[in-house]
Amino acid sequence: MAAKPKILILGAGYGGMMAASRLQKKLGTDRAHITLVSKHSYHYLTTWLHEVGAGTLHHDNARMEIRKVLNPGKTNIVQDTVTGIHTEDKTVTLKSGDDLSYDYLIIGLGATAETFGAEGVYEHTYHAWTLDGAREMKDHIEFQFAQYPQQKEHKDKDLTFVVAGGGFTGIEFIGELSERLPELCEHYDVPREKVKMYVIEAAPSALPGFDPELVEYGMNLLEQRGVEFKVNKPISEVKEGLVILKDGEEIPASTIVWATGVRGNPLIEEAGFEANRGRVKVDSDLRAPGHDDVFIIGDCSLIINEETERPYPPTAQMAIQQGTAAADNVTHLVMGGTPGPFKPEILGTLASLGGKEAMGTVSLFGHRKLYGRSALFMKHMSDNRYFTKLNGMALALTKGRNPL
Repeated sequence: MAAKPKILILGAGYGGMMAASRLQKKLGTDRAHITLVSKHSYHYLTTWLHEVGAGTLHHDNARMEIRKVLNPGKTNIVQDTVTGIHTEDKTVTLKSGDDLSYDYLIIGLGATAETFGAEGVYEHTYHAWTLDGAREMKDHIEFQFAQYPQQKEHKDKDLTFVVAGGGFTGIEFIGELSERLPELCEHYDVPREKVKMYVIEAAPSALPGFDPELVEYGMNLLEQRGVEFKVNKPISEVKEGLVILKDGEEIPASTIVWATGVRGNPLIEEAGFEANRGRVKVDSDLRAPGHDDVFIIGDCSLIINEETERPYPPTAQMAIQQGTAAADNVTHLVMGGTPGPFKPEILGTLASLGGKEAMGTVSLFGHRKLYGRSALFMKHMSDNRYFTKLNGMALALTKGRNPL
């Protein structure tokens, strides 16, 4: 009897979790050995981290134990950190020193912050969009408010908050922070007029490529809450407590949040895959070019939208769909079939703006723009749909958001 093929999944993000869930349902233990490697014991919701970072959502609500979502009897769950991928001998090295071999590999290792050449980002900004990174950011923000009334000489920079990047991550974070601001000022006896909030964007507008009407709606709402936008203003350097723009302008700030975009995990390039900003332009079936046994999904993959001739953004929506497709294609290979092409289905793009406000587009019943509570309703429904796909209605009921 032939040995069961070993399927190794790296990363427990949206893509990795969906791939593992799908594979254990389709193959189980009868036809394959499935292993998932994650540095954490939990899966966290990246699209909720802006709420954790701003302090409007408790961090426990943004995570779930992997062993309570996946069946440990069908998927071997290894808590460790991947340190090397070796396609020549089909092994993966872990921080513990162990090596795992595979017949089929699904890589969903996530991303790191992209600096676009700006110096000092990793040293002087909050750039780690992880659960721990968001918790650290939240604690720092509250400390800035708590210490301000105690200072003999007030420093304006201590209540200045700069968000570098006016894309979805930056806008959603400043939306949450601006919504919480009145509560923070009242709780810590800080005059509201002392707080300054900036969003700095290198492109001519916030949310580059997004619908102009929606961009205007979002910017107007945030400006009413006191957010100042500096667009078409690339950042050249970040120092401790200081942001320096390429035009020479300097903004003193004790809180600098980096949200300019991401690049794929450095392990991708270290493993020898041809990549652009750590992202591999995968084949139509999500395999890495020249590697029949390696699938790359999520932030580490690059797929071109033929209509726009630009890459699809690395969103949770894409990762979820890729995880499902990669699992199906691995299943085809295990069963002696042929992998099929991955066809993204963009159901909409939604961004929260703090509180009950959101905006975006949905593709249901045609292309529709949504504002305010209706947009937030659809965003929460999208989250609940993910939970249902991952582990059924029970997970959606226990972990999902109330859309009303």
